[in-house]
Amino acid sequence: MTQTQHCGLVAVVGAPNAGKSTLVNALVGQKVAIVSPKAQTTRTKLLGVAIQDEAQILLVDTPGIFEPQRRLDRAMVAAAWTGTEGADLIALVVDGKGGIGGKVERIAEALKDRPEPKILILNKVDIADKPRLLLHAEKLNALMPFADTWFVSAQTGDGLPELKSALAKAMPEGPWHYPEDQVSDATERALASEVTREQLYLQLHAELPYASTVETEKYSEREDGSVEVHQQILVERPTQRAIILGKGGSRIKEIGARARTELASILGSPVHLYLHVKVKPGWDEDRDVYRDIGLDWVE
Repeated sequence: MTQTQHCGLVAVVGAPNAGKSTLVNALVGQKVAIVSPKAQTTRTKLLGVAIQDEAQILLVDTPGIFEPQRRLDRAMVAAAWTGTEGADLIALVVDGKGGIGGKVERIAEALKDRPEPKILILNKVDIADKPRLLLHAEKLNALMPFADTWFVSAQTGDGLPELKSALAKAMPEGPWHYPEDQVSDATERALASEVTREQLYLQLHAELPYASTVETEKYSEREDGSVEVHQQILVERPTQRAIILGKGGSRIKEIGARARTELASILGSPVHLYLHVKVKPGWDEDRDVYRDIGLDWVE
């Protein structure tokens, strides 16, 4: 006798650096979203597909919600809120170590009147002060009662099996939306851009990663099964281009080498990655760039 399938959408929201992407990757069981220690790494919503028993859990990883300062910020925050539309469950992820600040409280207030069931996930319990975690949970549940509160570490896996089982049980009855072996809705072309952008966040300092973006200009498979990828990194000023290139091109070589290794691991085939850096003042005011990133143009 065939068991009944369940499938539903879980919107994963929170302030920047709460560990949402790490959590989605851990629940899916492999990397689908890029991560870095820097806030606001995620720029657009991405779907990760997790499977537990007969349930397919569609996890929408959203950009961190913060006070937007520029058009790109506004587009990212808009993407986060649209990521909650049609959700069967909204999961508010909070950095258990960082605690509750104004950003988290504002998000909780904004969620308060939403009709969807909501759960609270306090993340990073492996490095958080345990008594403070309980206080955070009490304070947030006083602001807005959650259907459930979970204490987890996306990094170490603490509490994740129990959370995943609970999410599976919360999914409505219905057919799976994706094949069993599909883990994300991202195209390989988009994934390639994200992998290189992740290296910009990991290898560059201060504000430079936020002043850049990556466009995949060409993505093709060679006859031998390897993948050829041509990308351009857009920056706003010549000085930023010089920093990304590094002395004698050393920095761009390192960015390319690590991105190539990462992408080859994800795709399971050799990758030939060609990078160049282009100065494009005001790239974050170009509609075409937003389309390539996967963000709506927000006035």
